[in-house]
Amino acid sequence: MSKLDTHQFAPLLKSKMSPESYRKLIALENEELFAFVGEFTEHCEPDSVYMCDDSDEDAEYIRQHSLLKGEEKPLTKAGQTIHYDGYNDQGRAPGATKNLVSKELVPLMGALLAKERNEGLAEVRQVMKGIMKGKQAIVKLSCEGPTRSPFSIACAQITDSFYVAHSEDLLYRRGYEHFRLMAPGERFFRFVHSAGRLDEHGNSVDLENRRIYQDMEDYIVMSANNQYAGNSVGLKKHAMRLAIKLAGTEGWLCEHMFVMSVQNEKKGRSTCFCGAFPSGCGKTATAMLPGEKIIGDDIAYFRNVNGEFRAVNVENGIFGIIKDVNAVDDPLIFKTLQTPGLEIIFSNVLTGPDNEPYWLGMGVDHPAKGWSYSGEWFEGKTDDKGVPIPHAHGNARYTLRLGYLENIDPAYNDKNGVPVQGIIYGGRDSDTSVPIEESLDWKSGIILKACTLESETTSAVIGKEGVLAPQPMANLDFISYPIGAYITNNIRFGEGIANAPRIYAVNYFLRDAKGNFLTNKLAKKVWLHWAELRIHNEVDAYRTPLGFIPRYEDLKALFAEIFQEEFSEELYRELFKFRIDPWIAKISRAVRFYHHSAPDCPEEYFEIWKSTAHKLTALKERYGHFIEPGTYSEK
Repeated sequence: MSKLDTHQFAPLLKSKMSPESYRKLIALENEELFAFVGEFTEHCEPDSVYMCDDSDEDAEYIRQHSLLKGEEKPLTKAGQTIHYDGYNDQGRAPGATKNLVSKELVPLMGALLAKERNEGLAEVRQVMKGIMKGKQAIVKLSCEGPTRSPFSIACAQITDSFYVAHSEDLLYRRGYEHFRLMAPGERFFRFVHSAGRLDEHGNSVDLENRRIYQDMEDYIVMSANNQYAGNSVGLKKHAMRLAIKLAGTEGWLCEHMFVMSVQNEKKGRSTCFCGAFPSGCGKTATAMLPGEKIIGDDIAYFRNVNGEFRAVNVENGIFGIIKDVNAVDDPLIFKTLQTPGLEIIFSNVLTGPDNEPYWLGMGVDHPAKGWSYSGEWFEGKTDDKGVPIPHAHGNARYTLRLGYLENIDPAYNDKNGVPVQGIIYGGRDSDTSVPIEESLDWKSGIILKACTLESETTSAVIGKEGVLAPQPMANLDFISYPIGAYITNNIRFGEGIANAPRIYAVNYFLRDAKGNFLTNKLAKKVWLHWAELRIHNEVDAYRTPLGFIPRYEDLKALFAEIFQEEFSEELYRELFKFRIDPWIAKISRAVRFYHHSAPDCPEEYFEIWKSTAHKLTALKERYGHFIEPGTYSEK
């Protein structure tokens, strides 16, 4: 007899679970897990509770029940299914998402979606009281990062959505055996999710009571009345926010970054880069560059492992935006999505009469009618305001295992992670940042590259500055403790390692006076290979006021080698001239943002930004509006 059989929740769980499910739960001898399952079984009141282990049989149980309940439907290709979220439940819900922190911390959180903890817990628990009545709850254990490694964070999810549980099985490493080997009292993240009341299509009804509340003290997330995976799959961005807070407490880093390796075939070497990009700025396209290898596309943990800056991909799969994935721009992903027999979930795309998926920017003609996120769809369908409804949603997704990709790096599952040698911060502007620039050092890279990162959301007039949104560290939506402290933790972590990665800022979106992009989409491969050569000290660079840029002859050689293309010196000079006025404006916007949104930001950082702007203003008198490549001197 297990000691857990005498626990206060034991009678309730025995009444709700099959003997086999109860056996699997108590076999772990984890009192904290047992209490978590018992507490929320009592609070949410599901009719029954199914406990999963790491077996393929339990994974198949989840998949089949998702189909039986209509949460997913089979598509023509074996292994592929389609899921539809509700019409108004198609993306993250910032208004319903809160970081629950102490009353004293709320004023320091600025733009970080903070809510007083006790008030938030009372509110969300009221919303979730009895929310699972009439349903079966699934308890699924997973692991962020490789199991039993220095990076591992165990996770327990309770959900009444088989689609959510199925998604987690594709996206994360199974964690039952990891829990079995955990020490008594070892921390794990906890997640509770319910789709709530459902309509005839199986979609959440009570969206006005949608809540995604993240308790930053107790490391638990409660998510109610939603289905979109970004809100319901706890181990995705919810766990990321918890991990960012935990990292800030313990002195490591959780970042919104891909992990990939650049392949130098001539030298026979592989060099690992991580990169943070706001949405629409080239993150996935960089991680999936043809000829390179991917380790992860979204979230990375960084730790000091025996004096080395090392990273793991937290996930084991991809929950990717499918819009514009086509055979030309994303050949590897596109090929994978067309392969029968792979377990793939599509969401919120059109399924035609042929029961095949069709999405925006797919590069093939789509049927004139079918079923989509708006229900029955036909060409010319409009919403209640007369606006045409496209055949698929712009935030439609695909979910698949990383191991399906041809370009997966075998190191993606290394328990000690991979050594990181370069960090990339990618923004989007039409007239300021050069295609690639190396920072002077780690601290300068964080303060002047990462903290000033912006994304151009729209362009009011072609050829002029668009509407720029601040995107510090490409992580603003997920930072879960005060921004100033978060920046400081990044600086301290890098400076605490002898050979910290070099930091690069990239921008793929420079335009000419007519509004045309100056380079094509694949030019980023050249910028990345130049960074790889810099890391190995094989090319020199020109100094700029903020770092180092490539020399023309080195880029010319790379364009010839990689693309068999000519790269003109005229284009080089246009791409890499230092634009003084836009940079002064960029730094001024950063100062305003941090004054408004980061009350705890150290004065030292403001002094760096202000002194840099002052320096650039003085350089304008010396050089004019632009500093041509190779002409800058510190003298």
